[in-house]
Amino acid sequence: MTALIMPHHGKSPAIHESAFIADTAVVIGDVEIGEESGIWFGCVVRGDVNVVRIGARTNIQDGVVIHVASRGQGTYIGDDITIGHMALLHACTLESGCFVGMRACLMDGSYVETGGMVAAGALLTPGKRVRKGELWAGTPARFMREVTAEETAFFPRSARQYVDLAASYRRP
Repeated sequence: MTALIMPHHGKSPAIHESAFIADTAVVIGDVEIGEESGIWFGCVVRGDVNVVRIGARTNIQDGVVIHVASRGQGTYIGDDITIGHMALLHACTLESGCFVGMRACLMDGSYVETGGMVAAGALLTPGKRVRKGELWAGTPARFMREVTAEETAFFPRSARQYVDLAASYRRP
């Protein structure tokens, strides 16, 4: 079994050779995936009506769905980010070094700055901005508190752990 990587309207995904794409992932259209990033099992990354850009060393964990808006913006995901299992990202922007928890939903025009954190299960409604060092949680999500030093230190460790785990899947 191999991942479904397919063009749409003449645009094919550009995937760095060091990226890990799980066998059951789907990557379609105008998508770029940076070095050492991981698209894990059951993910869908669909750049069919706009662009999806994923930076380096970012892990898109199992079951994540990433899509775009045909009228509006694409989805832009920076470097060294962990996106937890079953998250839904739609036409949003994530700066490098932020964190998105499991089952979080980020809607059109939402924005997470470097060092920002969206809690598991949060619903970040259209146009909301999570600023550096803020934790947003709830449905709809709202500012809850400042991110702790321990949480901030965890962000790059989490990204690195997934780079290493992805490498183990490429080894015979």
